[in-house]
Amino acid sequence: MFTSLYRQTDIQLRRGHVSDRREFLRTISAASLAAGTLSWTDLMAAQQTSLRRRGKSCILLWMNGGPSQFETFSPKPGHANGGETKAIPTAVSGIEISEYLPETAKMANEMCILRSMTSKEGSHPRATFLLHTGYLPTASVRHPSLGSVASQQLGDTAADLPSYVRIGGNNRNAGGGGGLLGVQHDPLNIRNPHRAPDNSSLTVAKSRFQRRLGLLGKVDRHYAAAVGKNEVTNHEKIYEQASRMVLSPRMSVFDIDEEPVKIREAYGEGDFAAGCLMARRLVEAGVTFVEVSMNGWDTHQDNTGLSQELCGQMDRPYAQLLTDLRQRGRLDDTLVIWMGEFGRTPRINGRGGRDHYPRAFNAVVAGCGVQSGQTVGATDPGGVEVTERPVTVQDLFQTICYLLEIDSDKENLSSIGRPIRVVDGGEVVTEIVG
Repeated sequence: MFTSLYRQTDIQLRRGHVSDRREFLRTISAASLAAGTLSWTDLMAAQQTSLRRRGKSCILLWMNGGPSQFETFSPKPGHANGGETKAIPTAVSGIEISEYLPETAKMANEMCILRSMTSKEGSHPRATFLLHTGYLPTASVRHPSLGSVASQQLGDTAADLPSYVRIGGNNRNAGGGGGLLGVQHDPLNIRNPHRAPDNSSLTVAKSRFQRRLGLLGKVDRHYAAAVGKNEVTNHEKIYEQASRMVLSPRMSVFDIDEEPVKIREAYGEGDFAAGCLMARRLVEAGVTFVEVSMNGWDTHQDNTGLSQELCGQMDRPYAQLLTDLRQRGRLDDTLVIWMGEFGRTPRINGRGGRDHYPRAFNAVVAGCGVQSGQTVGATDPGGVEVTERPVTVQDLFQTICYLLEIDSDKENLSSIGRPIRVVDGGEVVTEIVG
């Protein structure tokens, strides 16, 4: 017992949670531990409650299709591979990004730009799954997404609002859900950020709705007793969460029209802008993980023109989200991640486009203790090879877990009883966390 406690404490100490660990241990009676009246399960449950109270949250800005690093955060002006894109200075001396991101450039002091992300997976579905779960898809294991892991470890499944929300994009290909963690950690998918979630308002009086739920429960229990216990269990979890949400007085958090006109105008127009504003409202309301997806980055032709257009849609909302979180005192506890499934080829193809290129691409992190105002890693002058501080997907996931105080070593059991770690391999990128 004491050996296990020591090992767990040592892990937390190495991750920098000294003050939290001391505070936690002060609440645990040494006599109870010695007498065996407090189980290890109780100890970990109490610690998890402490983690949830700290209110860590994450917003993932998912650039679906694979954004070009050359037209976003790693321009290569003066080199043939750089194309027509020029570089502009940012708020941080010595850091330049694409000319198509002028508002984002003003917020570089809040960002850490990873210019040396590297992977071997160049297929959209597989790479999307990899960048959401840390694993490649397999037939035998349903790996949970990062948002589902955050829901499990940091969220509150008894809350009236969901712990994990996905906004916009093609949610069917968004890369995993609750997986082996269960349907209670699946995301709530919102296709249109300009209005409330579908089917989220009562069509009958509250009392009648609750009577219907009671009748449904009786039918479910009868069915479970006959043949379908596991199926009914998942069904009950989904209905329980859904009913809490639709009955919640906080459903207005999904209504961005409640925001002052000045704030809505600051985010700009379009679905991505609305999604970013909704994401800010959701994390303020206690939602643990919000993903905002933006489609269109698969620029196999007219890469320069399309990237310029896409950056125009992304630039202002992204910068305003960081500004808003900082002004409202939320950025220190909210990790904002910008990334897609891979980058684009250094060589421009015959159609003026760039093809899939996982060998060297970008990601950007901000908030939640990130050492900001810097770049990490580099590529050669043509952007072909990573030449400095390669960062793998597993390294990125380890770093995200560290910043959010998620236990990356935690093992969850698959359907056949196989233990699966949250992150298998990789190491924390110390340059990001300081």
